[in-house]
Amino acid sequence: METINRIMELLNAEMERPVPYQSWFHYASLILVFLIAAYATIRLRHASKERIRVCVLTMGIIMVVLEVYKQINYSYTNAWAYRWYAFPFQFCSTPMYVALLAGWMKNERFRNVLYGFLSTYGLFAGLLVMFIPHDVFTDTIGINIQTMVHHGGAAIMGSVLLFSDIPWKRVRFSRVMVLYFMTVAIAMGLNIWHNRYIQDGTFNMFFLNPRYGLHIDWIEPVYSRLSYESYFLIYVLGFTLISYGIFGLGKTVRTLLKRDDARKNKEVIPCSH
Repeated sequence: METINRIMELLNAEMERPVPYQSWFHYASLILVFLIAAYATIRLRHASKERIRVCVLTMGIIMVVLEVYKQINYSYTNAWAYRWYAFPFQFCSTPMYVALLAGWMKNERFRNVLYGFLSTYGLFAGLLVMFIPHDVFTDTIGINIQTMVHHGGAAIMGSVLLFSDIPWKRVRFSRVMVLYFMTVAIAMGLNIWHNRYIQDGTFNMFFLNPRYGLHIDWIEPVYSRLSYESYFLIYVLGFTLISYGIFGLGKTVRTLLKRDDARKNKEVIPCSH
């Protein structure tokens, strides 16, 4: 146990807690994710299905490994007692599970639905936290790196898949939407389970637990004026409308890119021998 504690102490090295849009760490993370997303999107736009699958699986594994570290670290800093508020099933956690499932999935049709989720809801989830990291930063270096890799990774995966040539675009958004509703149902089931059987600490998956509500400063004044039912509908439908907008944007951009590729191909004059 002493050895484990020494390892955890090393992994618990501290830094000054980053402040959104005031800290070099946040700005550096945004710039790095943007550059990687741009490079990967351009580089992988015409990548094969297998290469895309391997990239998604690799990102999913990285997310899981770092999430395991986060869970262990949180327990270690709490005298090895589990912190229920950090249970890994928030909206921004779903890309981790979906990426793993997509990477292992043999059924191409269902895998494309998972890709559709990652490139719409998943992309939105990653960008939302990257641009509004309301409470994800801590004074632990490893946790700050983990959260930026996790959410930045979701944004990068989503960008690559949204503009790639793989045939997920044949998937109807309605099927992707059903997958999102399933994740909401799981989150609500977990909230009910914890409220009834665990009742230890704060447990608010997807910020939909009626016992706790939404604790984000810039939304709190609006949320406090709504009934829970109204908030639930706005939350679920709002995320869906935004994701549908991303879906439409991706479709439009892909169409324009294809036209540009076709035009360039026509302009190529074959060499005569």
